[in-house]
Amino acid sequence: MTGRQLITDTQNTWCPGCGNFSLQHTLKNILAGLEQEGKSLDDVVLVSGIGCHAKIADYLNINSFYALHGRAVPVATGIKLANPELTVICCSGDGDSYAEGLDHLIFAAKRNIDMTVIIHNNRVYGLTTGQYTPTSPLGFRGKSTPMGTVEYPFNPLELMLASGATYIARGYTKKMDLLRTLIHDGIVHKGFAFIDVLQICATFFPLTDYYTPRVYELKDHDPASFDAACAKVKEWDYNSDAPIGLGAFYQRTLPTFDTRMAVKPVSDEERSRAVKMFLLSRS
Repeated sequence: MTGRQLITDTQNTWCPGCGNFSLQHTLKNILAGLEQEGKSLDDVVLVSGIGCHAKIADYLNINSFYALHGRAVPVATGIKLANPELTVICCSGDGDSYAEGLDHLIFAAKRNIDMTVIIHNNRVYGLTTGQYTPTSPLGFRGKSTPMGTVEYPFNPLELMLASGATYIARGYTKKMDLLRTLIHDGIVHKGFAFIDVLQICATFFPLTDYYTPRVYELKDHDPASFDAACAKVKEWDYNSDAPIGLGAFYQRTLPTFDTRMAVKPVSDEERSRAVKMFLLSRS
């Protein structure tokens, strides 16, 4: 299929000003570009989790799969292993993959699954109206922490670097040109691509005035250097007033898990022989 309408007719229920609109249209433009280059969008699968971000599966006209809360990454992994020819994109939230699904995220990075994980990181549980997440800043006041959180956020880029991700980037929904470049590069990267996107929740945690004066695009940074990446990802810890770097922090090429796991398809004859041997063993 070519020239498809990529934005569906499904009623959009995101709040006005939500950063998810930027991500939706960024993905739409990237997919349209890939199609123009000759890629069939029938070979692209979008997996989403539970949360405001997940509605993107309803709004983009491509193959999609809704996963359980925290389980978007393992579902995407299974799809990639079942059909390595597919391009698998996983959209998840900071609550979805940094809390419930953190173990799955770490192991997907460790295994270097050839897929792209885009975290819609608004630093709040927006769908359930304002609870804190693992990236909410110290002192965040929400429905579950009316007196303010008493724990520091963790740095997901630092965590992914330690876990073995082979493409690590940070984007911002107010910088759409850079965001498009980062997500496109993640999709064409052969290996586990991780893009943490600072996505504005206009209703429960509007951080535009905090982010915009602090963000800057990485310059003179060598993403092939692990040591340089370590230094850069620690510059801002998701809690301070330090400058916030945007761009690709780290990239390297390694064999992917799905390639290492590839096996010769079992023929009907081999399958029949195996069934007969099993039945004989039971008799």
